[in-house]
Amino acid sequence: MEHVIQSTENEEISIKELINIVKKHGRFVVSLTMVAGLGAGIAAFLVPKWYEASIVLSPVSSTSGGLAGSATSQLGGLAALAGISVGSDSKKSESLAFLQSNGLATMYIRSNDLLPILYAKRWDAGLKNWKRKDDPPTLWKASQYLKKDLRKVTSDTKTGIVTLTIKWTDPAIAAVWANGLVRMANEYLRNKAIEESERNIGYLSAEAAKTTVVEAKQAIYTVLQNELNKSMIARGSEEYAFKVVDPAVASEKPASPIKILWITVGLFSGLFVSLGIIFVSLALRSDD
Repeated sequence: MEHVIQSTENEEISIKELINIVKKHGRFVVSLTMVAGLGAGIAAFLVPKWYEASIVLSPVSSTSGGLAGSATSQLGGLAALAGISVGSDSKKSESLAFLQSNGLATMYIRSNDLLPILYAKRWDAGLKNWKRKDDPPTLWKASQYLKKDLRKVTSDTKTGIVTLTIKWTDPAIAAVWANGLVRMANEYLRNKAIEESERNIGYLSAEAAKTTVVEAKQAIYTVLQNELNKSMIARGSEEYAFKVVDPAVASEKPASPIKILWITVGLFSGLFVSLGIIFVSLALRSDD
C-alpha cells in the first residue's frame, strides 16, 4: 500500500516538474511552434496546387442474352471455337479492366502527345525537344505515372457505379483527360466488338453453309442472329462500354494541399520538436 502511495506521489512530482519546465521555457516553445506553423502555412501557399476532376460512369451490360436451352446444348463447342461467349455476362468486368489498363493509358498519351505536358520540366518548349536527348521519357514510364499517380478508378460494389478521377495541376486539363479517357475506352471497345462480331458472323455463315443437319443450322442461326444484333448495337452506340452519368468538369477548389491540415501539422511538429529540444538539453546537463 505504501509503495503504491509513494509511486503515485513520484508520478505527481514528475508531472509537476514537467509542467514547470514547460512554463519556464514557454517563450521558446511558443516561438518554435508558431514558426513551424507559419512555415507550414507559407509552404502550403507556395507548393503547386493539385486539382481533381471526376467522371461518373455506369458500365453497360452485355446485350447478349446468351443461348437458351437446346440451342446451347446443340451448339456445343462451335461457339467456343469461334471465340463467341454464350455464358455469363463478362462485359462489365472486361470494360472496367480496360479502363484501368496500361494499354488505355499508353494509347491516350500517344494519341494526344502528352509526354511534353507530363514531363514539362524536361521539355524545351522553344526548341521543341527534350533537354536531355540521350534520356527522354518513354511511353511506358508515362503510362505508369498516369496509372499510379494521376488516375484513380473506383467501383461501388452495391450500385456498380464507376468513378474515374484525374489529378493534375491544371483543373481544365484534368477534366479534359478524364472525359477523354472514357471516350477513348468506349471507342476502342466499340470498334473491337464490331470487329469480333464481323469475324464471328463470317465464321458462322461458313459453318451454316457446310452443314445439312436442320438442328445444327438452327443453333448456328441463333448465334448468328445474336452476333448480328451485337454488331448493330455496337455500331449505333457511342457509349458502348460506359454510359456517362456525370461528366468531369474543371474544379475551382484544389484537392491539395489542404492548407489547414498543413498548418495544424506544422504547429504540432513545432510543439513536439521544441519539447524534445528542451528535454534533451536538460538530460545532457544532468549527465554533466
